[in-house]
Amino acid sequence: MTFVGTFWALVPALVAIVLALITKEVYSSLFIGIVIGALFFTGFNPVAAFDQVVNGGLIKVLSDPYNVGILIFLVVLGAMVSLLNKSGGSKAFGEWASKNIKSKAGALLATWFFGVLIFVDDYFNCLTVGSVMRPVTDKYKVSRAKLAYIIDATAAPVCIIAPISSWAAAVTGFVEGEDGLGLFIKAIPYNYYAILTMVFIIATTLLGVNFGKMKKCEDAAESGDLFYGHQVVNRETSYHEEKILGPGKVIDLVIPIVALVVLCVIGLIYSGGFYNPESESFGNFIVAFSNADASVGLAMGSLLALILTIIYYLIKRLLSFTETMNCLTEGFKNMVPAILILTFAWTLKAMIDSLEATTFIDSIVRSNVSSMITILPAIIFLLGAGISFATGTSWGTFGILIPIVVYILKPIDPQLMIIGISAAMAGSVFGDHCSPISDTTIMSSAGAQCEHLLHVSTQLAYAAYVAIVSFICYIIAGVTKNPVAPLIVGVVVLLAGLFAIKSKKV
Repeated sequence: MTFVGTFWALVPALVAIVLALITKEVYSSLFIGIVIGALFFTGFNPVAAFDQVVNGGLIKVLSDPYNVGILIFLVVLGAMVSLLNKSGGSKAFGEWASKNIKSKAGALLATWFFGVLIFVDDYFNCLTVGSVMRPVTDKYKVSRAKLAYIIDATAAPVCIIAPISSWAAAVTGFVEGEDGLGLFIKAIPYNYYAILTMVFIIATTLLGVNFGKMKKCEDAAESGDLFYGHQVVNRETSYHEEKILGPGKVIDLVIPIVALVVLCVIGLIYSGGFYNPESESFGNFIVAFSNADASVGLAMGSLLALILTIIYYLIKRLLSFTETMNCLTEGFKNMVPAILILTFAWTLKAMIDSLEATTFIDSIVRSNVSSMITILPAIIFLLGAGISFATGTSWGTFGILIPIVVYILKPIDPQLMIIGISAAMAGSVFGDHCSPISDTTIMSSAGAQCEHLLHVSTQLAYAAYVAIVSFICYIIAGVTKNPVAPLIVGVVVLLAGLFAIKSKKV
């Protein structure tokens, strides 16, 4: 019996997801999925399967340059967060925010706004927003689960509608023979999941609506339990509890964060050839960004920002040299859980790739989508959601779907092709948003210092609610081929549902 290129190729990921949701333990669930994938690939030969786990999985993903760059970025940001906290910068920002942010709604909206501002890359967003806003949301008794949701919801959903982002660059690369960036921009008004997610956050905040397990977390937070009873290993405490070593001020938080943002952008365009006279991207910001390597750019930018922050803190005598160096190891320790989960998630994806899951998905999609032209955007949205949730990767998902959409719809209806591309991106983001093995979901948990599976289980109902409304929008868009009417209907349905939930106090 062959497992390669068949439905069985998706089983390892599905097993890992189901086990994680049942057992509430993510490490063992991911590892079991990895082992099943290796056994499928080797025909249940235990020795060969073990070799596949180690050499074809763990060693392969940890020696991949892109993955190594992301791990460097994680470690450096962990060190930055530790420096900001120990210097007193985070505490000073929290005290400033306490004077200027007067309510829980204000804290939530400030977190949302900060997340939207950092649209360059989702990884960067997840960790930076969490580290800066935790003291503020803690003060106003926002549960860590709610904070993790807002971080996650302003990561991929914002990047997927930002023309200058690593995601736009990725999508551009998947559209061969076309103006990828132009198609990406045209698809933005049709990206209903991303747009409605922004509306949903603002509406739930202003209306004070919570439902499902998130409501239980928020009720517990009002009583002082921000973690809903889940002890987070190696978590950083709030600024009220943490030992502050320096007399930092708000400016001592702002300068490192601004340096981080600016240098990461410079790093991204550098990796895209902006400064290389021999590159086609030389001197062209947009083209360089489209060609950027997020792993290299973020690693370089964050490392430079860390070095400058250390020098800045030493010059201002906020921390001693020994205290500064201790922050490096402390930051690394705080990132260990996220690094371990990421490593297992990447290894599971390697097992799925070795089983050629993309071949199976490609054959299914190509043989079925062409017969349902009018409702095709809605179907593509569902396909993207399912594939992304099962595999934990949105980039890999729209990397499969977008070329198929272009191939099928370009000769038939170019406008419907644009809607289809947007539906593929939106569905991929939704699945990635919910999947417990997704990179951004994992890093959102790390950024909020929230127990990972608690974050997954609490945000699922919120993301699914927006996805259902988005599905309705894509049905309408397939008929009208106009972005405005479906969006108006979507916003009305979204808000009507929230008012109904508020009236019933679900």
